[in-house]
Amino acid sequence: MNVLNVDTGAALPLWHAALLWGPAVLAAVVAAWTWAGSTQPGAGWRAAQAACLAALAAAAASLVAVLLGAVPAGGAAGYGVRADRVGALVMLLVALVGWVIVRYSHTYLLGERRQAHYLRWLMATLAAVQVVVATDHILVLALAWMATSLTLHHLLTFFHERPAAVVAAHKKFIVARLADLCMGLATVLLWLAWGTPSIQAMLAQAAAAPGALPASVQVAVVLLACTAVLKCAQLPFHGWLIQVMEAPTPVSALLHAGVVNLGGFVLLRFAPLVSEVPAAQVLLVVVGAATAVLAALVMTTRISIKVMLAWSTCAQMGFMLMQCGLGAWDMALLHLLAHSLYKAHAFLGAGGAVRRAQVAQLAGVPAGAGLAASAAGAVGGLAVVAAALALWGAWLPGVAASPTMWVLAGIVALAVVPLMPLVGSAPGAGAARWLRQCAGAVAVVLAYLGLHALLGGWLGTPVAQPPAALWMGVAVAFAALFVLQAALAAAPRGALALHLYPWFYGGLFLDEKFNSLAFAVWPPPSPAVHPASLTSLAVVAPVASPLAAPPARPEAAPVSSIAIGAQP
Repeated sequence: MNVLNVDTGAALPLWHAALLWGPAVLAAVVAAWTWAGSTQPGAGWRAAQAACLAALAAAAASLVAVLLGAVPAGGAAGYGVRADRVGALVMLLVALVGWVIVRYSHTYLLGERRQAHYLRWLMATLAAVQVVVATDHILVLALAWMATSLTLHHLLTFFHERPAAVVAAHKKFIVARLADLCMGLATVLLWLAWGTPSIQAMLAQAAAAPGALPASVQVAVVLLACTAVLKCAQLPFHGWLIQVMEAPTPVSALLHAGVVNLGGFVLLRFAPLVSEVPAAQVLLVVVGAATAVLAALVMTTRISIKVMLAWSTCAQMGFMLMQCGLGAWDMALLHLLAHSLYKAHAFLGAGGAVRRAQVAQLAGVPAGAGLAASAAGAVGGLAVVAAALALWGAWLPGVAASPTMWVLAGIVALAVVPLMPLVGSAPGAGAARWLRQCAGAVAVVLAYLGLHALLGGWLGTPVAQPPAALWMGVAVAFAALFVLQAALAAAPRGALALHLYPWFYGGLFLDEKFNSLAFAVWPPPSPAVHPASLTSLAVVAPVASPLAAPPARPEAAPVSSIAIGAQP
């Protein structure tokens, strides 16, 4: 049962505990300093940048200490914090993203009269996130996670005079409170079951206990999974993530790169327990896979760069939760890290995405990028993955023997289809271009499997062996996604596209149903108005002509497997 090699015998040295508390304390000090109101914006920004740089140095020093063996492989706890390999990586990630966002925000908000308000809540949010990552106390984790949502709420309503911003933030507030309720109940059940608030001690007792987990613990783990589903904006609780684009761009970057993915981190923290509760695994796989597939389809109907990125995050979080449910913990961690870096860059560089899209449109797409080309690319991608798995299997036999790895690698194969040479795409390009495309596809797959082997060996995670029904269901879902996307790309004005486009454009109308239920119980505050009157929030396809042809997308690739992280 010891999934992540939990070790309870090691005590954390004081100097290492200081490194772990440092980033949160520094951010909290700056937030408190700006609270006085007399701080000049320039001085506040300089203090924030210095604090973030010091936090980055502390997180890097903690990771180096872990790498050098100062902490056992299973981690060590003391002084209210826990040091382990997962936490060290995520803490460095949060510190890096926070430093970049603070620097970007300084320039972005020049001339804004509410800079002190923004800086105060930005640093408070970073402090809360760092506490979530560092703490070993389950109650502190629950409170810090709730504080992250509350402080972020002030950033999402930075333009508080905009009704759309207030409505979207209110929707997030409702979902977050539901998640906090689930987390609070899970905290009480786990504390009572194990008799300690220490996460390290809980995992050690669970690893040493024979047989199945107590019923109360299993209920708590299911509640943890529910919390992650709610916090990670999974369908049908996703609407707020799509509609909070009224916030400043660096807030979107922070939300998508450092806050919404905390559900995956908490599941990684409790991985030994989640792996022993089939109900939680089924919940994560079913909800995660369904969200990844549906959000990927809805994203193809969007034109706004930021809205496409929001739907992409929804799909990415679904894929990450699905990996957790399948027991592929090392791949879930890799996905969390890669997605955070990608989304921070994508949001902060959203303006340049418009220029890149224009260049792509001018470049055009080779004729023949249709269903036959997609099929040929899929065959090539699968061949690449099979060859790569054979190579890795000779080195690490367990990798090739795991059906989960074959499924995840197969999804990678579908993701690299755009990198494969298309049939008839370059009649005079010669062999050099063809070889470059094949080499790029092979490099992507080998990098994916290589990082899996590296993280798996470093974290000590065993090869995942979930129930057959789970990995088979995932394989069918993503194969169907590929076939449907390829068919729509081949005939963007065909009967199938005309029938499905209104549904995908409306996000299957799930958010409208959530609005009617949630706002009936807890209406949005002033100055918000009913969401039906907000054109900026409307996601319903035109009613007057439901069969209106969707916009042609001749520039689209044969398929875009958003669940892996392909940029739209």
